[in-house]
Amino acid sequence: MPLAFDSRTCGRIAFGFFNIDSDMLLLERTFFFASDFCEKVAATAGRSEKGPSLVSWGGWEISDPRDVGDLMGAIRGVRHVGFIGESYRRFPFPDRPEGFEQKPEGWRTRAEMEEMISRWGAPIRVDLALDPDADDARLGPCSFTGEGFLALVEYVRLGGYPRWRGGEGPAYVAGMIDAIERSAAWPYRRTAG
Repeated sequence: MPLAFDSRTCGRIAFGFFNIDSDMLLLERTFFFASDFCEKVAATAGRSEKGPSLVSWGGWEISDPRDVGDLMGAIRGVRHVGFIGESYRRFPFPDRPEGFEQKPEGWRTRAEMEEMISRWGAPIRVDLALDPDADDARLGPCSFTGEGFLALVEYVRLGGYPRWRGGEGPAYVAGMIDAIERSAAWPYRRTAG
């Protein structure tokens, strides 16, 4: 489930997993896969040079907020509108509360999720720009402090809310964490060691 995070430029934003059967993340109306996010975070953590950095990957933006959908209505099975509603028609919320765990194999639904979002959103380039001198981490349309950005990384590491099933995420999360733990690059160096 997405949670609220504070940003510098977009105010309080929603970020996170929105369907336990997928590893797709939303950042307000921007959507991308956690595997891509983790790969690019690991790349920035592995930097040896100082100064700003920029990495990019593919994602989607849904311009009309109504086309994003109604997460709570979709979870309850009463309002399957927009992209999120379509994702819940295909991958419904579990019947039993103990089934509410983020699935580490969510990457397997990528092709289906890409097909669905292509009907609702436009392809975009998602940028992750880090500027240590300004204590600024820009992810997509929003900027965060280094600490604010690390909160997003931690959310993905944990599997968001409700957490990864079995307490362990997929290999791409482990790869990101390994890169961060070895990193001396901003903003990760404050968590290294």
